[in-house]
Amino acid sequence: MDSAKRTVCRRITLDHAPARFALRVLPLFLLVAASPCRALDALAVKRQVDGMLDRDYPRWEALYRTVHQHPELGFEETATAQRLAKEMRALGFQVSAGVGRTGLVAMYHNGPGPTVMVRTELDALPMRENTGLAYASDVHLQSKDRDTYVAHSCGHDIHMAAWVGTAATLVQLRAQWRGTLMFIAQPAEEKGRGAQAMLDDGLFARFGKPDYGFALHVGPDAYGHVFYKAGAVTSNSDALEVVFQGRGGHGAMPAATIDPILIAARFVVDVQSVISREKDPAAFGVVSIGAFNAGTAGNIIPDRAQLRGTIRSHDPQVRDKLLDGVRRTALASAQMAGAPVPQITLGERGSRAVINDAALAERTGVVFAQAFGADAERQREPSAASEDYSAFVAAGVPSFYFGIGGLDPQWLQHARQTGERIPVNHSPDFAPVPQPSIRTGVEAMTLAVMNVMPPPS
Repeated sequence: MDSAKRTVCRRITLDHAPARFALRVLPLFLLVAASPCRALDALAVKRQVDGMLDRDYPRWEALYRTVHQHPELGFEETATAQRLAKEMRALGFQVSAGVGRTGLVAMYHNGPGPTVMVRTELDALPMRENTGLAYASDVHLQSKDRDTYVAHSCGHDIHMAAWVGTAATLVQLRAQWRGTLMFIAQPAEEKGRGAQAMLDDGLFARFGKPDYGFALHVGPDAYGHVFYKAGAVTSNSDALEVVFQGRGGHGAMPAATIDPILIAARFVVDVQSVISREKDPAAFGVVSIGAFNAGTAGNIIPDRAQLRGTIRSHDPQVRDKLLDGVRRTALASAQMAGAPVPQITLGERGSRAVINDAALAERTGVVFAQAFGADAERQREPSAASEDYSAFVAAGVPSFYFGIGGLDPQWLQHARQTGERIPVNHSPDFAPVPQPSIRTGVEAMTLAVMNVMPPPS
């Protein structure tokens, strides 16, 4: 057994031990023996999974195409949840709907052992797709309250297909493991509130608290690769909203007004000095304004301007500095123009960094390295993206959150050499290649789960 495995799986031996010592240590020995610690033959399991995927993969890609073409926004994912519930019931899972408003919980009991949670997201983004795919979304929501297109531009459609594929694979391999599968389909990840909504709805009180939790995310990296690390793996995310109040009037008579557009524009520029002049340049931190709403006509100076954005960081002290800097800059921008104190909302609808359990990350990394070789890459730094899976970590679930690549490696190499733009998550052009991205997700997640499940006694 190599050193990495020894750090995770410590064995107690009773051979030649004095009887008194053996009696004292026996309960501990039984606990360790009953734990899910085992040397998984990763290559053998991967070959089994690949054989199943050779037969079943068309089903998972068909599911992916369906959910891609019919996306739904957070807390509105009723049709998506119904489709996943149908798939999971067909596999023999006990499915409960409406957890956290539109979430699903699917349970599969297979004897005594740990409970392992596997999470997927359900929701899409309020944006127009520009991928040109034959099954691209043309969903357009129009009402008196909103007018928006909807698209799966973050990869949650890939996640859902891999989630169901993993469930099917584990059911077929059930003779090789013992325990309980807790597959959850979470709403409203993009809103940063879906995980907490499920917890607030009694997720763990009703279905039991899992011993381990797993989740994955596809990104703009080479397909066939998996990415992982211990510790912080995503960023802190804080929502930003500032409403500047002015005094409206005619565009030809600005001296009679207090122009909130000018105030807001000054803020958009000046707030970047918090990043460039107050934050340590070696520490990650971002303040981005994504929405600027003001005015109704070109010759009218409005009464108000609303800004919305995001604040990202890895370090808690950097986070505090950015939040304070944004607040000070907003107040100063308004004061400079003689405007009222602005309405400032910071930190709501955000999420903390996802922290991978160190031992679980090391243990799973060993299996990934065995199964994927050089295509299993250990990340050095956390991602700039954020993820509300952190709510499950904060609730005390030892977790492992990892990434998979979704783009053609040859095209990526060409794009990097020529300077061609590479679409990333939340881009209207982001389109992970389903084969082999879904396949890699099923392989990696199946290995991760089976690695913590004990074999039959």
